[in-house]
Amino acid sequence: MRAPPLHGLRVLDLTRLLPGPLATQHLADYGAEVIKVEDTGAGDYARSMGAMNGDSSYFYQVVNRNKQSIRIDLKQDAGRELFLRLVDSADVLVEGFRPGVMDKLGLGYAQLAARNPRLVYCSISGYGQDGPYAQRAGHDINYIGYAGVLDQIGSAGGPPAIPNLQIGDLLGGTLSALLGLLVAVIDARASGQGRHVDVAMTDAALAHAIFPLCEVLAHGAVKPRGEDLLDGGVPCYGVYETADGRHMAVGALEEKFWHLLCDTLDRADLKPAHLAGGEAGARARSALAAIFRTRSQAEWTALFDGVDCCVTPVLRLEESLQNAHLQARGMVIEVDGVRQFAPPVRLSGHAPADFAPAPAAGAHTARVLAALGIDAQELDRLRAARVI
Repeated sequence: MRAPPLHGLRVLDLTRLLPGPLATQHLADYGAEVIKVEDTGAGDYARSMGAMNGDSSYFYQVVNRNKQSIRIDLKQDAGRELFLRLVDSADVLVEGFRPGVMDKLGLGYAQLAARNPRLVYCSISGYGQDGPYAQRAGHDINYIGYAGVLDQIGSAGGPPAIPNLQIGDLLGGTLSALLGLLVAVIDARASGQGRHVDVAMTDAALAHAIFPLCEVLAHGAVKPRGEDLLDGGVPCYGVYETADGRHMAVGALEEKFWHLLCDTLDRADLKPAHLAGGEAGARARSALAAIFRTRSQAEWTALFDGVDCCVTPVLRLEESLQNAHLQARGMVIEVDGVRQFAPPVRLSGHAPADFAPAPAAGAHTARVLAALGIDAQELDRLRAARVI
């Protein structure tokens, strides 16, 4: 059997909360050795954030599986020396501090690259390593606000709507970080030279605002919220309420799907309003809204399950976890009694092994440091000095 695709890739993970930990969990799921490096104090704040399940939160548990955890005080010389010895054998380092913090510790990219030239050093931040906002605090809502993305989310005539999928954090801090560091790893393996990967969550959100950009290029400004092609501005693409207060998602963008939808509803008169805007579009949306309010979501789902025209139920997540298709795809797994999402990308010849639960703080400190040649007596001394 082939080894996991990232077998042999050693990752030092200094990140906390959501974007970085989920990125490194993805690496771990595909076979990388991920060593989570936490300080000797609070460590990763996610451990105590939100609903708890035993000694740590569900939040921490679902973004930190398959990792090892060590605790080192990087503010002490002895702690930094231990960390530098780990760097010698690392392929990737991921950190999410404000720009300059790692430099102040003597652990910036220049310092570590001088010691390990092939190291890929990935820095995840809200606004990037330079620029006038580099030192500002921020969260997802701020990043997508600056990127023009938050302005586009919501209903026509209403305020911006805050999504419960963190677009900046996940598209930017997780997926863009993975893209950048894996590109750099491929290059490092070919050239022997690593790189500093600068990931700004605001940049990533901006770089994927494709349809709003098209509007700016064509007309000099975006359309008002709720009036563009993919945010509710046309009858064939929108969300419609059902009789029981649930909703159906209508995505009949192609004319053939729209015509099939109209025929299924016995409303051939609506076919000309496929991509209609203005008053004609409003009339068609109103007609569809009235139709969908005549039946429950379950009834509409049963009807459209047999009609291939991109009309589907809007599920709650607890329903998604039970969905027959997502279950068949193996997207829901259980790790140490906690339901979680499976790795989202399937690779031929690779079946994920048993998933290890998120580690307790410092659970692997002794094991990892012993591999560096540090004996039990030295470990005791380091513990007594609160270095580990």
